[in-house]
Amino acid sequence: MNELIFFFNNVIVAGVVLGSIYAVGAIGVTLIFGILRFAHFAHGDMMTMGAFIAFLLAIAATALGITTPVVPTGFLVLPIAMVIAAVIALGLDKGFYAPLRKRGARPVTMLIASIGVTLIIQGIIRLFFGSGTYSFFETEQKQLIRIPVPLEGATRTINFTQPQLLMVLCTAVAVLALHFFLTRSRLGKAMRAMADNADLAQVSGINTKLVVRVTWIIAGSLAAMAGTMLALDVNLKPDLAFNIVLPIFAAAIVGGLGQSYGAIAGGFLIGFAETMAIFNWSVLLRPLAGVIPFEIPATLAIVPTEYKLTVAFVILVVVLLWRPTGIFKGAST
Repeated sequence: MNELIFFFNNVIVAGVVLGSIYAVGAIGVTLIFGILRFAHFAHGDMMTMGAFIAFLLAIAATALGITTPVVPTGFLVLPIAMVIAAVIALGLDKGFYAPLRKRGARPVTMLIASIGVTLIIQGIIRLFFGSGTYSFFETEQKQLIRIPVPLEGATRTINFTQPQLLMVLCTAVAVLALHFFLTRSRLGKAMRAMADNADLAQVSGINTKLVVRVTWIIAGSLAAMAGTMLALDVNLKPDLAFNIVLPIFAAAIVGGLGQSYGAIAGGFLIGFAETMAIFNWSVLLRPLAGVIPFEIPATLAIVPTEYKLTVAFVILVVVLLWRPTGIFKGAST
């Protein structure tokens, strides 16, 4: 029984947490691709930027005595950080991408421009914060939640941290809010129409400029949410989300580019696949040591932990060979 609890903690709990981060990040990527038709590689650094904004706001809130024992200060200031990140995202579009769109730049040009924006954001972060590592929990304690399992022979507990629980709840709220926005609001329906056919949407009288602005607002705010959740789970550093931007893109492509629901499914698929790939499966086989006809190795993981990111690309290749437009039939990849 303890082995099953160990599996639950290291695969199920970890997969939900990682999948939540990937899903929220992939939604922004897929929205930008669906509306503007280019891969925004600066999205990972927008996540890092949003996390640093929340970190500064948390420091200010602590200095002013605005804290609560119920939730971490990083979550307390998250709505403000999302608003600021959305405004910065609008500024990035107005300063870099809108002029290129007016000149009729091709998607590959926009992609290269987004790489330049990535370097700019990284440079600004390193200019003000250096290359050190920071933590939201320098002045407060990260709470660990332990749930006992009322079964015979179970001595381990189901473990997760308070930020991880809040992370999953915030992801659920964000997904539901986005669902109702896209399906019930007039502006959300306009976004879906523009994602299907931008020229037809413009001819139909849809305010495409407003749709583009709303897309950047949603993408920027969700990037801040994903980055802050990731920083609360681990540590905050200038390359916080740079190393996971490729799995986030893989999640968006697997789910179907331009499909927000596909991004959510792809995020959780990649998250669970990574946790299962690095899990030591010999733990589950040890109780059967006297039954199975071979010696159980000490380590039986599919891939070592340092190669976890390769799992996303293996799934990406398999899914694209089976369904080139992704699980939810998104735009051509």
